[in-house]
Amino acid sequence: MSAVTVKLAASATAVAAALLLAASAGGNAADASTCSTPAAAANTTVKISVSDFNSSFSAMKKLKPLIKVGRGPIGVLLPDTVSSNRYVRFDAPFLKRAFSTAGLPASKLSVQNALGSDAIQFADAQVDIVEGASVLILDPLDSGVGQAIERYAKQHGVAVIDYDRLTAGGNRRYFVTFNDVAIGKAMGHGLAACVSAWHLKTPKVMIMRGAPTDPNATMMAQGYDSVLAPYSTSGKWNDAANPPGTWTPDVALSEFVQQYKLHPGINAALTPNDQISAPTISYLKGKGIKPKTFPATGSLATVAGLRNVVAGYQCGTAYQPDYLEAQGAAAVALFLRAGLTPPATLLNGRIKDSRSKVNVPSVLFNPVWVTTKNLKSTVIADQYVTVAQLCAAPNATACKAVGL
Repeated sequence: MSAVTVKLAASATAVAAALLLAASAGGNAADASTCSTPAAAANTTVKISVSDFNSSFSAMKKLKPLIKVGRGPIGVLLPDTVSSNRYVRFDAPFLKRAFSTAGLPASKLSVQNALGSDAIQFADAQVDIVEGASVLILDPLDSGVGQAIERYAKQHGVAVIDYDRLTAGGNRRYFVTFNDVAIGKAMGHGLAACVSAWHLKTPKVMIMRGAPTDPNATMMAQGYDSVLAPYSTSGKWNDAANPPGTWTPDVALSEFVQQYKLHPGINAALTPNDQISAPTISYLKGKGIKPKTFPATGSLATVAGLRNVVAGYQCGTAYQPDYLEAQGAAAVALFLRAGLTPPATLLNGRIKDSRSKVNVPSVLFNPVWVTTKNLKSTVIADQYVTVAQLCAAPNATACKAVGL
């Protein structure tokens, strides 16, 4: 963390310390609430699997037996409202719904957003622990504050679950996220299907790989390389360019333009998310590229990305329903709150923390590849996006063509 952040965090620590002193005057709430009844917990059997979760949240009812044997509140620490509106629009309400459906009283759940501040996120964690939290669900603003929170939690006997983003070098117990390798595979298969459907006779492909130091980029590459490598090694496709770099729209666009000029004839791109696809597609439109002639990919199912899918400039997008992550994290938290180890049917994978060199037991969800063929049954049915948003000008004609 920066010097300014450290100073703010120190101030927040002082506030939390005062709360801790006040709490200790009436007994140690954290100590009293983090221990479930061993006999009761040992006799609690709950069967649940990753495949049980869906948009109805009905699987959460299976976890009701854990509520009575569990002890202490659960704190949820979300990062910001700027990098994505998902945290306000989806994650917070979905997490509340997941816990509520399982029977956890609202008084036992705290969901807070750090509003982009390391100091606030650290202070929120401290206050949760002072108030007796036995489990924290943490989507770290960055790994620096994530490490600080996880060290503090460990010192106070509080379990931490990393949510959506891994704290590199942290000491969380579990991780809940979407499988980046599966996301990469979905994009690879999507690009291949698009190349065929759009009748590209000689595909000359640019792959936007991202920074070599980015573990998410590395895992996605493992996925799409497993799909695309046979096309290039067989000579069916020309692997024209593989620019590295950070996955920010402005940097990615600069790299795309540079490679597009260096390698004339590039006519397809593996672009890793919708935010990167959008400016590159705008650039291609400015060059006169027509719909269904230059396949591109994406992920996250943003409105801009989905509009490009409808318009015929993007093959599809790897949709990652937030309600799945919310239920997975809530389920793991309720097992921990009850003093139980989550079952193997829930912990279906491991993700390596490249900094601490440990394999973190994880709940991994697979994405849904969304194209014009399944828009209605996926993002529209889930109310993730509306038809009006997708079909606003100039997409009206394109929407009619795909049945919207």
